[in-house]
Amino acid sequence: MTKPSLPELLHAAVAAVGGVERPGQVTMAESVSEAIDDGSHLLIQAGTGTGKSLGYLVPALAHGGRVVVATATLALQRQLVERDLPRTVDALHPLLRRRPEFAMLKGRSNYLCLHRLHEGVPQEEEDGLFDSPLAFGTGNPTSATGPTSKLGQDLMRLRDWSDETETGDRDDLTPGVSDRAWSQVSVSSRECLGASKCAYGAECFAEMARERAKLAEVVVTNHALLAIDAIEGAPVLPQHEVLIVDEAHELVSRVTGVATGELTPGQVNRAVRRAAKLVNEKAADQLQTAAEGFERLMELALPGRLEKIPEDLGYALLALRDAARTVISALGATRDKSVQDEDAVRKQALASVESVHEVAERISHGSEFDVVWYERHDRFGASLRVAPLSVSGLLREKLFADRSVVLTSATLKLGGDFNGVGASLGLAPEGTEGEDLAVWKGVDVGSPFDYPKQGILYVARHLSRPVRDGGRDDMLDELTELIQAAGGRTLGLFSSMRAAQLAAEELRSRIPEFPVLLQGEETLGELIKNFAADPKTCLFGTLSLWQGVDVPGPSCQLVVMDKIPFPRPDDPLMSARQKAVEEAGGNGFMAVAATHAALLMAQGAGRLVRATGDRGVVAVLDQRLATARYGSYLKASLPEFWYTTDRNQVRRSLAAIDATARADGK
Repeated sequence: MTKPSLPELLHAAVAAVGGVERPGQVTMAESVSEAIDDGSHLLIQAGTGTGKSLGYLVPALAHGGRVVVATATLALQRQLVERDLPRTVDALHPLLRRRPEFAMLKGRSNYLCLHRLHEGVPQEEEDGLFDSPLAFGTGNPTSATGPTSKLGQDLMRLRDWSDETETGDRDDLTPGVSDRAWSQVSVSSRECLGASKCAYGAECFAEMARERAKLAEVVVTNHALLAIDAIEGAPVLPQHEVLIVDEAHELVSRVTGVATGELTPGQVNRAVRRAAKLVNEKAADQLQTAAEGFERLMELALPGRLEKIPEDLGYALLALRDAARTVISALGATRDKSVQDEDAVRKQALASVESVHEVAERISHGSEFDVVWYERHDRFGASLRVAPLSVSGLLREKLFADRSVVLTSATLKLGGDFNGVGASLGLAPEGTEGEDLAVWKGVDVGSPFDYPKQGILYVARHLSRPVRDGGRDDMLDELTELIQAAGGRTLGLFSSMRAAQLAAEELRSRIPEFPVLLQGEETLGELIKNFAADPKTCLFGTLSLWQGVDVPGPSCQLVVMDKIPFPRPDDPLMSARQKAVEEAGGNGFMAVAATHAALLMAQGAGRLVRATGDRGVVAVLDQRLATARYGSYLKASLPEFWYTTDRNQVRRSLAAIDATARADGK
């Protein structure tokens, strides 16, 4: 039997999912296949509606080696594992004459820990509010009717679910439970006893997931686990020949998050409590004293970047580092059989103290490649944070070695080329040759949508220039008129939560006939559901809405951006990265701030057209998109909508779109 061609395989897969084969999808599949065959790397932009998951899955399955697919969102992971992969494998089986296996793999804390569930959480005196799962049930005379607290009810549900679930994966539990409840039945990789030492090792959900991944041809994971695999010495993903990164515009921020360390007084005090009963009094007192000194200084510190660690804070960090090191040694040297479930208690204490030691040492060391800053949160208190100045070197070294890498997203081409995103990933400009340089190319397969006919990009050039944290009455007037013209149907994307809240309050009083939903007042899922259900409704919010809303049809016909979403000038990490580019002779503003804004704006504008029948307007209420020199770069990063600054034309267009939708009963 002759080997099936890629077009045959793609045609079979598309038919199996009930889709329509599109030219962009064919081009994508061919490009991915070429990159896999010659071992090169590919950045491929595939617009909404291209069908990009099949565009990479089909050539990956045809290849025959192991493939890891990493995504940023739970929604896409579920789509791949529950919909796209089962149907694609079924469709390709007769042609390939084999049935590729696939599996999902996540970090250990995403899986139910049977040891925690059955033996309970190692208790601390201050944790009296935390209930043990074993405290509930028919054996508890004080709880004949079961637990009454929300936490207790969640834990009972988790215990019942543990008897039913095959995966132990938190995301398979519907409805979900609070983070507080889940923390009582899960462990981090550091807290895990290890399958060989755990009484429940043979039944461990996390270990079973790893075993399934070892046997699978396609392993679906997330960006965070991919980052851990790259950063830490011990690999957590199985060996693979091909890596496909979907939603690749998120990768740098996810890797940065994994590589960021944090130190808080609460975290340090928790480490003290956990270790105190397991080490000698001298070691415990040393850590307690160091923790008290650190906490006192954290109350005095001022928010912002610490280019040089203040002397007092430096001494406190060194004391904390040294005390933590002493406790780590003591934890390994002493045993106390009077402690119930000693191995688990010791492992939890060791994980806490090691975390304190690592971050204190990292900040004390003061690497030129790290950024350190202090921040204070109204709810969570003070913290010290340390993050890499750049992850490009890490990605260049760890991501692109010994495998073919395909990175795909609807937004990778910024300002007309792929070099901005490529640089953030550690890649030299496209076409640059050199012995140690990764070979890559960028491909834009376009979109099935006719953007110039389906959408308008409107820039409100007449408005006053935005000022930081200042009220803009003319912007609110403009927003009010646009919503009225659109008949509601508005997704408002704001540069800060404060701006979204102010706009929601104002418009609720100005135009009460158009309900305004506000991010944070309900879960994101509920907000999007309610927004989609009522065309007169508006939805206002910030960052997650710029990227997380998929509402095709007449409920979203106006997408408004209050201003260009540059990072805040006082953002410690972004400002440090910008300064580093400038010191190296580059344009820090364009490389960091403008690239950040372009990516968010491209994602935000992508909320408008989600299907071939969608029509509407993306309105940017920031004159700088039309007047500033960098405006052309930002506009070149957006879909090719018809462009105007004519406010009257836009109002007429919105009114016509609204009238058509109402005539259709939508």
